[in-house]
Amino acid sequence: MKFVHHPDAALHRPATYFNKGLLRALPEKPERVGALASLIEKRGETLILPDDYGSAPRAAVHTPAYLAFLETAHARWVAAGDMGDVVLPNVHRMQAAPNYPTGIVGQAGWHMFDTACPIGEGTWAATCAASNAAIHAAKLVATGADTAAYALCRPPGHHATRDMAGGFCYLNHVAVAAESVLPILRAQGRPARVAIIDVDVHHGNGTQDIFYERDDVFFVSVHGDPAEFYPHMAGYAQERGTGRGEGYNLNLPLPIGSDEATVLATIGHGLDAIRRFAPEMLFVSLGFDTFIDDPLAAFGVTTPGFARMGALLAATGLPTVLVQEGGYAIDDLSANLSSFLDGFQGGCEGKTVA
Repeated sequence: MKFVHHPDAALHRPATYFNKGLLRALPEKPERVGALASLIEKRGETLILPDDYGSAPRAAVHTPAYLAFLETAHARWVAAGDMGDVVLPNVHRMQAAPNYPTGIVGQAGWHMFDTACPIGEGTWAATCAASNAAIHAAKLVATGADTAAYALCRPPGHHATRDMAGGFCYLNHVAVAAESVLPILRAQGRPARVAIIDVDVHHGNGTQDIFYERDDVFFVSVHGDPAEFYPHMAGYAQERGTGRGEGYNLNLPLPIGSDEATVLATIGHGLDAIRRFAPEMLFVSLGFDTFIDDPLAAFGVTTPGFARMGALLAATGLPTVLVQEGGYAIDDLSANLSSFLDGFQGGCEGKTVA
């Protein structure tokens, strides 16, 4: 198993965001990636520095206007004067808005669907580095360098849509990585079909948005019920895809407070659907915010439970790319990743996890 990470992921450093009417400390901190990177090195693994894949993989998933906005937003925001330290919208896109705004304040509202995605000076560099890590991990697996790879990404990505940031996410790393391997599979004469399962506690609304009309990417998400939980407006069971993509989107929302057994059984149900789809590769949006002591306090997965989750995913037998998403109990992140890797690597070797 290969491990990929770029240290520029730590350059994203906004301190606060608006949530439920209050200015709060941002839980998506650089310390998250530091804890995970340290754990990987303590396990004796090497963190591979990804190549720079340039703009083309990002442009295959995100719109030109959105990418231009992300790259230039902070500098334009500061240059406008009388602004805060980070880009945060005070307007949002109107329904059927007829005109794309030219000013930075209007564009912030157009391209940021909530106030949980502050853009700081280092955000663009960090999110590009994270996408490069995910692409590199995916290419290692697609070309047969290993059967599995873990991309240590930060900031996370699964809430980013084709043209909007939200929920701490800017570029959708798992979508960019999945899209990047489809030409490789075709060139190898293999069916260009991949599956993505999102086991973060939040629905991967951005990943759903990007692949909703596609039948070559099967998306499954196990998450807290959006009727009561972020992102509130997507992630319902009736969202099954449209056009050619109808039936290739499977949402499995669970009540807030669901225990470990329920979460793992539901992941198993999602994996059964993936087996029926018969993809060439599996991508996992891996969030540790399902942890019982995560500040979000939504699900009840324990540290040993992450080993069972890893074993479940490994049991598919598919070439697998793990892409790091959420998880905000910083003091427990290293233990949770270690447990997950024990289960996943043990599952790949056919070992039983108690």
